[in-house]
Amino acid sequence: MSPRIGFPQTFRRPKPRTHSLRSKLTLINLVLLALGITIATAVSLFGLRHYLLEAIDSELTMSRDGLQRTELSINQIESLSSLAAIVERISPRQPGAGALPAPESVFVAVDERGRAMDFAGVVPTERQRDLARAISDPTALSGEKGVREVSVNGDPYRVVGARLGDGTTVLISTSTKAVQESVLRALKFDAAFGGLLLVLLALITVMSANRTLRPLGDMVETATAIAEGDLTRRVPGRHDPVTEIEQLRLALNAMLQQVESAYVTRERSTTQLRRFVADASHELRTPLSAIRGYLQLYEKGMLGEPAERSRALARMTGEADRMARLVDELLTLARLDQRPVLRLRPVDLSRLVRDAADDLRAQQPDRPLDVAAAGSLLVQADESGLRQVIGNLLTNIRTHTPADAPVRVELERSDGGEVRLCVSDEGPGMNDEDADRIFDRFFRAGGGGAGSGLGMAIVHAVVRSHGGAVTIRTAPGAGLAVTVTLPS
Repeated sequence: MSPRIGFPQTFRRPKPRTHSLRSKLTLINLVLLALGITIATAVSLFGLRHYLLEAIDSELTMSRDGLQRTELSINQIESLSSLAAIVERISPRQPGAGALPAPESVFVAVDERGRAMDFAGVVPTERQRDLARAISDPTALSGEKGVREVSVNGDPYRVVGARLGDGTTVLISTSTKAVQESVLRALKFDAAFGGLLLVLLALITVMSANRTLRPLGDMVETATAIAEGDLTRRVPGRHDPVTEIEQLRLALNAMLQQVESAYVTRERSTTQLRRFVADASHELRTPLSAIRGYLQLYEKGMLGEPAERSRALARMTGEADRMARLVDELLTLARLDQRPVLRLRPVDLSRLVRDAADDLRAQQPDRPLDVAAAGSLLVQADESGLRQVIGNLLTNIRTHTPADAPVRVELERSDGGEVRLCVSDEGPGMNDEDADRIFDRFFRAGGGGAGSGLGMAIVHAVVRSHGGAVTIRTAPGAGLAVTVTLPS
């Protein structure tokens, strides 16, 4: 696990102010709905008030026009037998106007000074006097075509004026208090209904946000677990996912998979590097120790005989050669690890196999060797690399098997165009544990043996750099078969 990097204790980042996305969505929805309800309520209440006032104004206008068309004087009106019949005549009601309670109407005749007059022997009521006092210029009102709104003792009225045949002015008014009450009741109803809608919307938004944003919570939990070291955690899927969130989940899981792979690869590389350095140090220390020991013996004069000096010189030369071969192999592996650009060209692999077989026959004439690589088989490859692969495979057999163990080298092209090279022997073979480590650097079967332990590692690295693969087949007492597969 990589170490965590923190800020010094003397410096603290200011904690940013955070807000829940769920609360933001809920608040935005509520504000938008409240704004919509407010606008709809204002428009509807304004329309209702306008409609009701329009109905009242229409009745007042019809009453005024009807009264003026009769051209009656105040005396003629008073002479009529029934005031109720006159009121019914000058104030006709439209059918269907009973949807609301009948508004209070006030009818009063005023003199030239605007004072309420007796009408048909009836003394003006207090409400009629108040209405007369509320109109400062009744004569001017009778000349207006529209309807005027006045307040009588705090109550709203709509008033029109009519001039009789003898010049008397009559004020006809209707209270709009019922209209205000109706609008207020409608406002209360709309407010209650709107509040209920806001509560329902808040609940629905919270539930919907919880369900929609739950994957984001899973991502937070996964990221927290990964930050604590659990690189295997992934964001789980949900039923009926939102497209954008599902795409984010898939992308995040893919990124986490790459992060885990990179972390595992780095850990493996670090472990291999440590083991490689330790093994290389151990391998180089042995010849250096031998050379230094013989040099110390020479300096102390303990190699007085010419034969002893010759033997020491030969041993030091052998150890130096061994160290040089080890360094060369290490450099080869280092170059292959850097994935160099190969100089690919047509190479006759059959010729390379036959040349390597001839070298083995020269080194071990008594070893049975069967080569099946007749003709010519061309591949696009780096010739020096393939020579090293074949040479290392045969050197591995020469070093780790008895001199009389039969060897067979087969070369063929498969139906798919791939080239297969199989080098097998009838030596002691390997157990499963050793077979799993055969391509490890500095590995020697049984923990000892000759060689540097880098030959098979070089084979694997060269073949992999050509885009091929190496497989083995072995068992204790059944020999070893190494198959190299190269692309055509």
